[in-house]
Amino acid sequence: MPAILSAGFDIVDPMSSEAAIEVVGLRKAYGDHQAVAGVDLRVDKGEVFALLGPNGAGKTTTVEILEGYRRRDAGEVSVLGVDPAKADAAWRARIGIVLQSTNQFDNLRVGEVVRLFAGYYPDAEDPAVVVERVGLTAKAGAAVHTLSGGQRRRLDVALGIIGRPELLFLDEPTTGFDPQARREFWGLVRNLAAAGTTILLTTHYLDEAEELADRVGVITAGQVVEVATPAELGGRSQAAATVSWVEPDGPRSAQTDTPTAFVRQLVSRFGGAEIPGLSVTRPTLEEIYLKMIGEER
Repeated sequence: MPAILSAGFDIVDPMSSEAAIEVVGLRKAYGDHQAVAGVDLRVDKGEVFALLGPNGAGKTTTVEILEGYRRRDAGEVSVLGVDPAKADAAWRARIGIVLQSTNQFDNLRVGEVVRLFAGYYPDAEDPAVVVERVGLTAKAGAAVHTLSGGQRRRLDVALGIIGRPELLFLDEPTTGFDPQARREFWGLVRNLAAAGTTILLTTHYLDEAEELADRVGVITAGQVVEVATPAELGGRSQAAATVSWVEPDGPRSAQTDTPTAFVRQLVSRFGGAEIPGLSVTRPTLEEIYLKMIGEER
């Protein structure tokens, strides 16, 4: 098959050995509704990739096809070199899936649940090592129903990585977390990525995508509209900057394509003194994202 132009605007071989996930022309309809309308996507091995999109954009359907839980209507899909629609148990042992919530096993102890799941895999990690890795050693003997929300999510991750997955799917992993629990979970994800695990993350938290993802893809109306680094998405790095400062009669702001030169002018006008309230900002990832999906504020 010839090379194609990807949604990220890089020319790639559509089934490269360097990719953990490659999708070409993916389509899925429910009746007359095109949930996925020709998605092209690539996730490289060892990458943390965030898939962003509003509810109903086709994000969940796309991920379920990649996980092998939903059949596609058309297109080519390769996940760890295998078509998920034809995958066997050996392939499933190579991936880990962390769903939005897991409410089973409430009356079992944490260590018991992890040991139970270890028995499902041919080359499982030592359950005690996994429990330690997700920061639950102190809770290994506690019943699942006694865990906090953040601790439950850590247990979900433990069950997702017990089989030593090459690829981990994280679906809205920190929904409902308080700020401290979210940041602790981010640390866990970074550690998994540093150990070489490829991660496909879906999230509605734009700060989460910016903190964790090497690249992000935005999907809307069943199509991927762009793939880029968080800093470059939607031309963010080249967007006009807003310079804000305070004059004697009140606050001022101005948009400029040359913020350094503008600040130099302010420094000169203030006689080299400190400029009150000075700040230089570019559009946030959230602002760029909302504009891309047609919800600009």
